Amino acid sequence: MEKDILREHASRREIVGEMHLRRWPTIEPPTLVIQILRLVSENERISAREMLASLPAGSRVTDTDNPKHLVGELPGGTAFVWEAHTEASAFTFFTPIADPADLIGSALDSSTAAALEWAKHLQGETIRATRMAIVSDDAAATPVVDALGLTETDLVSCHIGAGARVWTDFRIDREGFGRMVIAANGTGARDLTRLAQRVQELGNYRNLALLGLPAAHASWAVLNQVEGTLRELSGDVSRPEITDDILLQRVSGLSLDLMSISVGTGYRMSATQAYAQLVEERLAELSPRAIAGFQSLTDFTERRLLPAVRTCAAHTRRVADLSERTASFTSLLRARIETRIENQNARLLESMERSSSLQLRLQQLVEGLSVVALSYYCIGLLGYVLKGIEAADGRFHAPEILALATPLVVISAAMALHRVKRRLFVSV
Repeated sequence: MEKDILREHASRREIVGEMHLRRWPTIEPPTLVIQILRLVSENERISAREMLASLPAGSRVTDTDNPKHLVGELPGGTAFVWEAHTEASAFTFFTPIADPADLIGSALDSSTAAALEWAKHLQGETIRATRMAIVSDDAAATPVVDALGLTETDLVSCHIGAGARVWTDFRIDREGFGRMVIAANGTGARDLTRLAQRVQELGNYRNLALLGLPAAHASWAVLNQVEGTLRELSGDVSRPEITDDILLQRVSGLSLDLMSISVGTGYRMSATQAYAQLVEERLAELSPRAIAGFQSLTDFTERRLLPAVRTCAAHTRRVADLSERTASFTSLLRARIETRIENQNARLLESMERSSSLQLRLQQLVEGLSVVALSYYCIGLLGYVLKGIEAADGRFHAPEILALATPLVVISAAMALHRVKRRLFVSV
């Protein structure tokens, strides 16, 4: 009844759900957190949600206010979270550990192993997978860090939040997982959970941002070729032996190449900028503080991610610049073609004017000849008449009369033709 009165918008609850934080279950050390982030299409994301109905027997799922965020628990006490993002889907599993020594190595309890086996059937391509060991303090973290065999030259370690510490080398182990250790060092459970979630989000957004780098590298050679061809076209414009049709065909091909690159990489480059902004926000929330002798999260991110982001930004600017230069060249070529057409039209009009003038003169000549011919014909007829009269009456002199009548006949013929021409022009 209340819903009928309110007449809710179809997207209202989805919008309100987006405003709520996608919270993780509260983490109490020692805990193993395993997260798998996959790139998925919309259909694959729907399939992942449907697969939640096929969890191992005894599992339970709790819906949240956000339709893109679900929490649940597997038999044996392993909690899980499913999160749907714009182009990715993440499953995170939380396994409490009785003894921190159990975090060493890759052995998993039956509940977590069953969850990962089930997760193998999820659609999509993995872009990031991590195992995060969360312990109480630095003393408990030391044997775990040593046992993981993190690469010393790439080791990143720093304090985050109020006093927690993180270790990782951002490398992928033989099983395909990244490895990370976090020591709570007195950080409360809620704050520790938030920090662990932010660390994971930092890595996820970093990897998603870096997806733009291969696309930029792949199209860089094509942009070099486009720029070289555009440079050649700029010189060919001044060469009269190269026709406009050839130039227009070549510049049209360049425009299609640039459009293809822009369509193919535009979204990826924009996404890289957006993810990079999220990475900066997560870094600010974590407040990393350097530890002597180690790289911090800020150092690693700025030295690795920022150059990639700048390369993507440079790629976007270069595509825009080449598109603008190609458009300018196309405008120049069109101006050249239009100028040639105008010159051709001017020459055509000049030729038509000369032809009209010649036709007028020929017409005037024909009119003069027509007057002469008509007059000659009339005078001939008149001569026959006068000669007949002279033969009947010897006193009549036909030659004198004909001589006097000839000018009158010519004038009359000219006036008659002129009147006929005026009537024809008036009727037209």
